Amino acid sequence: MKEVEDPRFPELITYDKCFLLWWGLSLFLFHLGSRRQLDYQLNTDGPNVLDNLNRLAGTKQETRPVNKTLNNFLGKIGSQPIANLRTLMIRRLIRMKVLERARLQGHWVVAVDATGLFVFHERHCEHCLTRTHGETTTYMHQVLEAKLLGPAGTVFSVGSEFIDNRDAPVDATPEQHKQDCELKALSRLAPALKAIFPQLPICLSGDGLYACGRLLAIAEVHGWKYVVTLKPGRLPTVWQEFQTLLEQCPDQHVVQVTPRGVRQVYRWMHDLTYTDSAGRTWTFTGVQCVETRPDGSKTTWAWLTNLEVNHDTVIEVATKGGRHRWHVENQGFNAQKNGGLNLEHAYSHREPQWPAYYYLLQIAHMILQLLEKGSLLRNLAAEQGKTFKQLFGSLKNLVERLRESVRFLWWPEQVFDPAATGQIQIRLDTS
Repeated sequence: MKEVEDPRFPELITYDKCFLLWWGLSLFLFHLGSRRQLDYQLNTDGPNVLDNLNRLAGTKQETRPVNKTLNNFLGKIGSQPIANLRTLMIRRLIRMKVLERARLQGHWVVAVDATGLFVFHERHCEHCLTRTHGETTTYMHQVLEAKLLGPAGTVFSVGSEFIDNRDAPVDATPEQHKQDCELKALSRLAPALKAIFPQLPICLSGDGLYACGRLLAIAEVHGWKYVVTLKPGRLPTVWQEFQTLLEQCPDQHVVQVTPRGVRQVYRWMHDLTYTDSAGRTWTFTGVQCVETRPDGSKTTWAWLTNLEVNHDTVIEVATKGGRHRWHVENQGFNAQKNGGLNLEHAYSHREPQWPAYYYLLQIAHMILQLLEKGSLLRNLAAEQGKTFKQLFGSLKNLVERLRESVRFLWWPEQVFDPAATGQIQIRLDTS
C-alpha cells in the first residue's frame, strides 16, 4: 500500500493513503453492502475500530473518515493504482508457492469469463452498452475477468477488462456502430495480462464462446496453453470429426469411478483441425468425459486443448483445465454477487471511482478466500473439537464475527508483530 502513488497535496492531507485503502477494503471485508454503511457500521459506537485499523495501516489517525472522504480519495488516485496493488498481491502469492498445487502441466490455469456489473434504466454515461426490448432500452456495464484457479476451489482476479463503448468511433452511423463484446475485450485483456505477468506460464480456460480463431491466435502469439469447452453448436464440423474419430480409436480411454459411484469415461483424439473465418488452420486435441450416475443419467463434456493428453494426463487436463472453470461462476461471480460483496451495486456512479471500488472488491475477495480456506481457522475449530462449519456455520457468520471483532475487541499486539507472525505457516485446505 505504501507504494501506491498519492497525487494529493501533502499539506492538505488529513487521512493517510494506507488508512484510506484499509477503509475502502473494510467496505467489502465486512460485507457492508453499500458505501454509506461505513458511516454506520464502523462509527464511534465501535470503540476499537480506529485503533485496529490504525495498526493494520501503520498510521496514527485520530478520527474516522466519512464515506465521501474515501470517494474523493479514489477520485484523486484513480483506479489503476488499486489494480496494481492487486497485481503485487498475486505476485506475492505465486512467489510464496501458495498456489503451486493448482498448476496444470506446469502452467497456471487462468479462466476468462464475463459478467454484468450494473444495469440502469437511464443512460449512466456515454460509454454504456445498450440493450433494447420493444420500446424499452436498458444501459449496462460489464467486465471480462481473468481469474487464476487456485487450490481448494479458490479463484483470484489477475486481470480485468471493462466492456463498454468508449472505443467506438465518434462519427459512426448506427449501421456502422458495433458494441463492445467479450471477444473484443479478450483482445485487449490478453496483451495487458502478458505485460503484467510476462514470464508466467498460462493455460487459458474458457467456455464454448472462446472456441474460435481469436483465442487460438492469442494463445499462439503469447505462447500460452488453452483448454476450451467444445459444443456441437459452436464448431459443428469439429464436433462431427471428433465423434467419428473417437469410434476408430477405442484404446484411447481411461475409466474411473468416483467415491459417490459415478462412472467417468475419458477419451481423446489428437490432430483435430479447424479453419477459422480468417482462413487460418488450427490443430489441437479433443478431450471428452462421459459421466454415468448411479441412477443411469448421463452427462457429456468436451474440450479442445493444446496440452499434452495421454493415459496419464487426460483426467488432470479435463478436471483442472476444463471442469474447474465453473469455479469462476460459483466461487467467483456468484460469491461476489450474492455472498455479501454486492458486486452489482454501484458504489459510485463516477469514473474513476466505480472501477476503483471494483478492484478493491477483488482484493477483499482474495483476502476472504485465504481466510476462509486457510488452515488457521480449521485448526482453531479442531482445538474445540468441531469442524469449521460447526464452529462458524457459514462464511456469512464468519464475516459478521470479523466485523464485530474489529469494532469491539482489541486485537492483541502479537498479531501485528512480523517476527511472531512470520513463524506461522498457513496451508490451503484441499480436502
